[in-house]
Amino acid sequence: MTPAKFKPVEEQLAYLKKGVAEIIPEAELKANLKLPENRQTPASLSCVDPLRPISSGHTVVLRKLRHFQDLGHTRSF
Repeated sequence: MTPAKFKPVEEQLAYLKKGVAEIIPEAELKANLKLPENRQTPASLSCVDPLRPISSGHTVVLRKLRHFQDLGHTRSF
């Protein structure tokens, strides 16, 4: 398996900030984006809310997970 090629962290962060009012804590997200760049492996993200059925309110979270996937990271539900 060939190592993943990631965009620079600042470029990834700019893409992820689109449509977002605030990222809390932004420094932690930036540090986590650097880890896969150093290891050349994708970050694995998940979004699980077992107490709630899927609704149209989840589209914001699902879209953001798709943005991470666009950047080469993996996602699960």
